Amino acid sequence: MTRRFGAWCTTALAGILGCSRNVPPPAMPVPALPAAEVVVSLYLIGDAGDPDPQGDPVLQALTRDLGARSSRGVVVFLGDNIYPRGLPAPGEPDRQEAERRLLAQIQAVRAGNAIGYFVPGNHDWARFGKDGWASIKRQKTFVDSAGGRATTLLPGAGCPGPSLVELGRLRLILLDTQWWLQHGPKPRDPSSDCPADAEAEVVDSLRSALVVSPDRIVVVAAHHPLASGGEHGGHFGLEDHLFPLRKLASWLWLPLPWLGSLYPAARQQGVSSQDIASRAYQRLVHAFSEAFAASPPALYAAGHEHNMQVIAGGPARLELVSGTGYYGHSGRAVPIEGTLFAHRGSGFARLDVPRRGHARLAIIEVDRSGRSHEAYSTWVE
Repeated sequence: MTRRFGAWCTTALAGILGCSRNVPPPAMPVPALPAAEVVVSLYLIGDAGDPDPQGDPVLQALTRDLGARSSRGVVVFLGDNIYPRGLPAPGEPDRQEAERRLLAQIQAVRAGNAIGYFVPGNHDWARFGKDGWASIKRQKTFVDSAGGRATTLLPGAGCPGPSLVELGRLRLILLDTQWWLQHGPKPRDPSSDCPADAEAEVVDSLRSALVVSPDRIVVVAAHHPLASGGEHGGHFGLEDHLFPLRKLASWLWLPLPWLGSLYPAARQQGVSSQDIASRAYQRLVHAFSEAFAASPPALYAAGHEHNMQVIAGGPARLELVSGTGYYGHSGRAVPIEGTLFAHRGSGFARLDVPRRGHARLAIIEVDRSGRSHEAYSTWVE
């Protein structure tokens, strides 16, 4: 049935119905690495900023998976660490709840005896508002203090990065991609203290950071993906065309046929800087493609989209989208050119890095009860 449906699905209908003519065939899982050979297990989890107050299934599964491994555990939260508007100033009404949401993630890292890195997302920049830069500074102070030596936010102070973390064979490069898209106050050349605070300087620094010996593995982690089969990539479903008001409130099932299509059409034309089609976002993609050209990273990991995707053939050898960091916060994903895996579900990714040879990337899906299983795996070279 699925194959027949995909056969007649046209390119025009694909954007509305969610079908595609380039659906990848089911992939066989790759063998697990021997536990004794794995030196670092890198967990990549994005958009975790509204966990269940009673204990979130995804964070619980993350802690269990960390505890089950003898390798060094490292967790990278890929932005949107606090919904909806980052960390308010002390004394503001939403401050206590924002702290709770961030502490749930910090505690998951500490309970798993791991170290954690938080990169900023657009919601952490006060939902890309005027208070964004101040919000990022507040989050940096809180994460570093609450986590002790276990957690930190990088890059800090609103700087774009890159920030480098050396983990044996693994070089982790952390970026604040919202800096590129932020219209309000942010650190800029020549008046900031950031090591790189102009677009050309960031590209040059990133290009240099990617140059390593052939036996090392480089992972770049940021919030915004470079390609996507989700709504930020311009892929909307029939529900988005018929019920556009559900973007404002999930219970607004008011059908607006034809008129409702204006919203996804505007998004596809780049009306929002948070969508890949926008001019600002395209500048970011072009700049990173230029930086990656000579020495592409083994993996570029991002959140932003509320789904799980693995994509080949872009500026990085592989791109990961992992933006379902609390249970139920998931959206549609359709295959695009280069898609190896696209799935709507909650969970996270784990990259196992051995002493030598290829690393192994696994997509871990989590159900409502906190049970987890591998939904996909592949080698990372």
